[in-house]
Order: sequence, then C-alpha cells, then structure tokens
Amino acid sequence: MSGESGVGGERGVGGPADTVFVSGEVWTGDAVGSRASAVAVTDGTITAVGTDAEAMALAGPRTEVVDLTGRMLVPGFVDAHVHAIKGGLERLQCDLLPYATVPEFQRALAAYAERVPDAPWLLGGGWSMAAFEGGIPHARALDEVCPDRPVLLYSRDHHTAWVNSAALAVAGIDRTTPDPPGGRVDRDPDGTPCGALQERAMALVARHIPPLGQDAHLAGLREAQRYLHSLGVTGWQDAKVLPQPDDAATYAAFADRGELTATVVGAQWWEPDGGLDQLDRLREVRATLARPGLRFDSVKLMLDGVCETHTAALLDPYVGRPRPDEHGIAYYGQEQLDETVAALDAAGFQAHFHAVGDAAVRQALDAVAYARARNGERGLRHHVAHVQVVHPADLARFRALRVGVNAQPLWARNEPQMTELTVPFLGEERAAWQYPFGGFARTGAVLGFGSDWPVSTPDPLAQIHVAVNRTPVPSGKAGATPPEVFLPTERITLKEAMTAFTSGSAHLNRTDHTHGSVEVGKRADLVTLDRDLFAAPERVWEARVLETRVAGRVVFAA
Repeated sequence: MSGESGVGGERGVGGPADTVFVSGEVWTGDAVGSRASAVAVTDGTITAVGTDAEAMALAGPRTEVVDLTGRMLVPGFVDAHVHAIKGGLERLQCDLLPYATVPEFQRALAAYAERVPDAPWLLGGGWSMAAFEGGIPHARALDEVCPDRPVLLYSRDHHTAWVNSAALAVAGIDRTTPDPPGGRVDRDPDGTPCGALQERAMALVARHIPPLGQDAHLAGLREAQRYLHSLGVTGWQDAKVLPQPDDAATYAAFADRGELTATVVGAQWWEPDGGLDQLDRLREVRATLARPGLRFDSVKLMLDGVCETHTAALLDPYVGRPRPDEHGIAYYGQEQLDETVAALDAAGFQAHFHAVGDAAVRQALDAVAYARARNGERGLRHHVAHVQVVHPADLARFRALRVGVNAQPLWARNEPQMTELTVPFLGEERAAWQYPFGGFARTGAVLGFGSDWPVSTPDPLAQIHVAVNRTPVPSGKAGATPPEVFLPTERITLKEAMTAFTSGSAHLNRTDHTHGSVEVGKRADLVTLDRDLFAAPERVWEARVLETRVAGRVVFAA
C-alpha cells in the first residue's frame, strides 16, 4: 500500500485491526470525494481505507469483520449548531415537536400534566407558529387544559414563549407591563397580554421557574446524546452554553462520569448588555471545565430575532406591517459589536453569531472585518449561523473574510411558516435572497450544517434531503401534490450537502484534523446507512441509520 492517508492508505500498527468493514460503499468525505469498499479500525483510529483486500490485510483472528453489502459507510455527522441539553430536556418534558395543530398541542399538554401531577410548572416546547393565525398563540388554549398550574412552552425556534394565564399572573404581567428592551409582549386589541412573549420578553416569566438542578440537566444531556447518536451524530457545537443554569458544569460532570462519547464544543453565551467584564468568566470556564473531547472556546453572540415574528434585523423595513419603518430587533449597535468581537478574537475565542436578517448578517461580517484589522488573522474560524436573508453584496464576503457559514438546511423549503409568515413580509425581491446555499457554494465559502434542535429535527438525512432538493420531506400521504421547489438555483449537490454535515461542520468546530472524514489517522467515528445515498439523491429522506460508532465503539445499533 501507499502508506498515505486516504483511499488505498494504511498506517503501521502494533497489532491486528479491531474491526474491518468490507464489501460496501464507503463515502470517505475527503477533499477529492474518494470512494472505497473497506475500512479498518484499530484502537479507535482508522488504519486503512481502500479495497477489501487492503483492509483485510490488517485483520487477525479476533478481528470483527462487518459485511457492508447493500449498505453505506460514512463519517459521523457533526452538528454545528444544536442545543443538546435543552433538546434532551424537552424530550423528557412536554414535547410538541411531533405535532402540528392546536388540538394536538392541547392533548399532549393534558397527557404530560397527568404524568407529572406534582410538578409546580408545566414546561416544554416544540410548537409551530404556523398552527396559529398570524403566528401568535393565545393563553386561552392553554387555560382550557391547565388553568391552575403555570405553563411555559417554547416555540420551535425558541424565540417565542407561549404561556397560560397562571404564568402571566405569577410574573405580574398585565396591560400596564411595558415591553422590555429587545423583547415584545404580544397583546389583544384592548392591550391585555395574550400569552405570547417574544425574544427577551420571555425572561419576564422564565425567571420565575424554579431551577431544575444538575441532575435534571444531566438527564437531559444523556437523552440528547442517546438520540443524536441514533441519528448518526457523533459531534456537535452546543450553540448556547448558559452560565445559569451552569451548562458547562453539566457537560464537565457528564464527561467526568465517563458518559460523554460525543466530541463537543460549547459556545458560551454572551449577554449583549453584559460588557467586556464577561471575558473573565469565559476564560475561567475555558480553562477549568474543558475535558478530553470537550472544549468551551466558542462564544454565542445573538444579533437579532426571526423573520416570522418580524424581529429579524433587516436593512430595509418589513412590508405590510402596521409600522412601515419597522426593521426588526438588533441587539447591538455596530460599534459595540465591533469592540466585542475584537476583544473575543484577541482572547482566542471563536465568534458564533446568530444572524437571520440581512442587517444582522452584515453586522457580523463588518465586526469580523474590524477584528481582523485590529488583531490580524488568528485562525479562530468565526462563523455566522442561520443566514436566512443575505444581501447579494455580502455573499462573496464570507470567503474573503474567511467567515464560515453555519446553515440550518431544513428551513429552506416551502411550508406555511415560510409561505404565510415570512415571504409576504419580506417582499418578492428579498424573499429570493433566503438561504443561499448555492450562492455560498459558488463563491467558495466554507459551509457547515447544524440542526438548531430542538427548533427542528436533528436528523441529518432529513436536512440533507432539503438542502439537495429544496422541498420538504414527503409526507407519505397518497395523492399528495408534489411540493414546489423553494428557490431552485440555491440547491446544492448531495456531495456538497454531505460535506457540509461532516467535514464542513468539523472545520467550524476546529476538529477537522481528527473528525469529519474517513481517512487514515482520523478517529473512527463512523455511521452505517441502509443504502447508498448517491443512488437516489431525491430519496435521501428514506435512508436510515443502522449503526453509529464513536472511536470504533458501537454507541447505537438499530
């Protein structure tokens, strides 16, 4: 063999391989898109990639030989933007993600309330704005089910909280309560709060919820890791590691118990009004709570809201709104953001921006440009998440500034939240600037993918399907009308989408030296699928994960 990493390569080892995969389709995800039929793994590391004969040359009498006939082996998926602890907790609370209508939400809440009769609050999330007129829920639908205990249910995007009258009463919210800075209390025509709290208004109620404690958060993280592994996800960046509750301490405790099998980067939360004194806390967490496979050297910067509630920051006003000058919510002035990013950059932290509207995207790019002018290139791989509305003039700036794209591909489709709550208020021209994955690919930007779970499903195959086809995952209903392709010029190839969810996200996480591709010398994070995805890219959504391995060890088997 050649002795080089990649297809046809092997690495000298002290003993036989622990596992050899043979007779399958291996998508390596390397820089040239190599394919192979076999892989050998020794001591958790990939030691051969190539033909069956090349891999079997490393086998010994106790080597596990896995027959991949009819299956496909791919690198472990890396989710560049996920809220694992929150997602796991919501799966253990009132999980509304599987449901689509108000009656379904009510039944799920009733069932959950019956399961936890002693819980002082009923908590959960996962409801869709498309279930409500204008995207705004009302407290009375919750009061019908649970009038006595306070209820708080987050929307799928976690930018809105739906609360009942009991929760409003606990928080003392009434018609005299002003909107907090960066937030909005939605109201009935007479000024009475209706039970929907936008952005930073959510804290008016959330701060009254009794702390859950670390045991509950550990249970949430345990469930999250189990679920993500079942979908082939072997690493992620947690996009909002909060100081209260102490999410970083939860991760560290999970690792200390020997339970953390994923490779995780935590993006510590930066409070927009907290000032640069927050750097001391960030440095302490980075220095004291890192563990093998666990780092906290990324920082989450929230720049705006979301388009559906008209809180995403836009360069030009929303259309069709009562106030024609409304541009959404911007959490930072440009000078404040510039100085913040420059300070984080100088301290060796990666900036992980939430930017949905075109004004927020431009703010992020301008802030990185400012930091680069002050500090030079530091190799921190700053990146912008969501990138829903991107002004065409800013597309090429991502590559020029070496800023990564952290995209959530499932959202790039025609469905009610898009067609009813977004497109009419953006206008025709600006609506065509949404989720420009094809444009990023054409301009050479580094593209990574993340789910934003529990905002939407963390299933990489469903997300890849949408990125490639720009259509929703089919419902399976007989006679259903084929969906209209959403902005077809922004479709990307299956290879580009797979790369984004493996080596692209690993690049953003700065773990691409050991993760993100099937190459000799890299960690054996491997996923077995039930079919060759490339045989029918239009049917990626039908594929299933059969097995997930982390460092060669099975962590999920169907």
